[in-house]
Amino acid sequence: MAVADEDEEKPLDPEVEKVRKKLVRFVAINLGLLFLALMVVIAALVYKTRTAPPASDIQVPSGEPLTGDIVLPVGAKVISQSLSGNRVSIDAELADGSRAIFVYDITERRIIGRFSIRNK
Repeated sequence: MAVADEDEEKPLDPEVEKVRKKLVRFVAINLGLLFLALMVVIAALVYKTRTAPPASDIQVPSGEPLTGDIVLPVGAKVISQSLSGNRVSIDAELADGSRAIFVYDITERRIIGRFSIRNK
């Protein structure tokens, strides 16, 4: 019988019980705040993906072709071009005989990159 009495849990000291209750409350509040912050981040991501216009949309009046000028340096000759989404890559031979690749953004109507091609 003495062994059975020792196995039963003894009540905690009142001071220890107060600390335990404070700790449980602290953990519950922090988990609630963490969950709330996670929900805010998920909501922001969902909102951003639903309201952001697709990057490849080009506003073209119906029935009319898209027109514009791509200005390359004087004397440049286009060797080849490649279209990807709303960007055009132009491989050009420059007047001095060197080659460069120009990247043109159709929606912004400007050259957004120029890369010289050189041998090592």
